[in-house]
Amino acid sequence: MKTIKLIIILTLILGLSSCVTTELTQKLSESEMENKNLKQENMDLKVQNTELKAEIDRVKKANQDLAGQNNELKSRMESNTRQLENIRSENEEFKKQIDALSSGSSSEIRNLLEELQSAREQLNVREDRLKAAEDELESRNAKLVELENILNQKDQAVKELKNKVANALTGFNNNGLTVYEKNGKVYVSLEERLLFKTGEWDVDPNGQKAIKNLAEVLAQNPDINIMVEGHTDNVPMHGSGDVKDNWDLSVMRATAVTKILTQNKMVDPSRIISAGRSEYVPIEQGDSPESRQKNRRTEIILTPKLDELLKIIEMN
Repeated sequence: MKTIKLIIILTLILGLSSCVTTELTQKLSESEMENKNLKQENMDLKVQNTELKAEIDRVKKANQDLAGQNNELKSRMESNTRQLENIRSENEEFKKQIDALSSGSSSEIRNLLEELQSAREQLNVREDRLKAAEDELESRNAKLVELENILNQKDQAVKELKNKVANALTGFNNNGLTVYEKNGKVYVSLEERLLFKTGEWDVDPNGQKAIKNLAEVLAQNPDINIMVEGHTDNVPMHGSGDVKDNWDLSVMRATAVTKILTQNKMVDPSRIISAGRSEYVPIEQGDSPESRQKNRRTEIILTPKLDELLKIIEMN
């Protein structure tokens, strides 16, 4: 009997214990679920708080921008107000001037109009003078351009002429003949040994050939002026007959060369000037045999005609 009671008691105890455990387990689950929900709500609140802070920052930035724009608008309004005041002031001054002019006598108005007309006429005169000065300057510039073009053409013509002469006299270059350019002219310098015997003025056959070759070039270039100059050394010459001194000898030699040039019928004699320079234009100083030999020479100086250039100079 006691055993049965004991069993019943144990059974009751175990039953009660199982109920209590089940209830505790259920309460524990509900508590965990509530805690989890609270944690989720807390996280949601944190996110919302972050978003609110960002929104507050954007609002602050927008307020700052609006404040800046507002200040700029105020500054513009103040500037516009000042401009409007200036315009009003100018209008008032202009109105005063008009009132003063309207209230003036007819003689004052007439004098003012006359002064205005006189000032206008003076201005017109100055404008006319300025226009005339500009026209003259433009004309002078055009003439300068034309003059520069002519000078360039002349320089080019001199270079081409020098090349033509040098080519025509190539065979005589090492035999007492020199072709060079100086001061816009072409010089053909022929030493005495190429043309003459000492103290004579008859041209040697070899020298005649050189002069005739040069004459062919001159015949093809009719716009070239020709100067033939005879030069001697400083050794006095005491002769008789037609040639008595170095003056006579230099003239006779220049004339002899000129006559050979004019044997070419295409060379107009009016283009040529013959001159004797005697001993007074040496190319080397000194009394050495070498210096004297170089000074005994005949120079043919070729110059392009400058008619167009002279006309421009005369017009100025």
